[in-house]
Amino acid sequence: MKTVFADTFVWLALVHPKDAWHERAKNFLDEFSGRIVTTDWVLMELADALAGSEQGRREFVALRADLHSDPDATIVPSDSELLQQAIDLYHARLDKQWSLTDCTSFVVMQREEITEALTGDHHFEQAGFVILLK
Repeated sequence: MKTVFADTFVWLALVHPKDAWHERAKNFLDEFSGRIVTTDWVLMELADALAGSEQGRREFVALRADLHSDPDATIVPSDSELLQQAIDLYHARLDKQWSLTDCTSFVVMQREEITEALTGDHHFEQAGFVILLK
């Protein structure tokens, strides 16, 4: 079974119908039959981005519930070991503009041996991964 990592980029595109990436994100997720991995960090970043409106908050809660009930979706929990590994990567790559959330994603992708990310964020390419939304 194919596994991809889902970044904040795809979730934001999915919940915003006017987003330039909405149709591509929706079509990919509708047609994809594999395992999707994301993290508590990604979902926190999504919640922060949607916090400005009641509708956004509802969309976040619904999406999170959908992910938790989907047997083909995995949400990697936040823990102190993951945080430390992400901080180590963040510090090791001072030449990049990677967010700490990006670094947690990269650590999880390496741990899980995931090579493809459902994102359009070029930082994933910089880290050596394939981005699926171009």
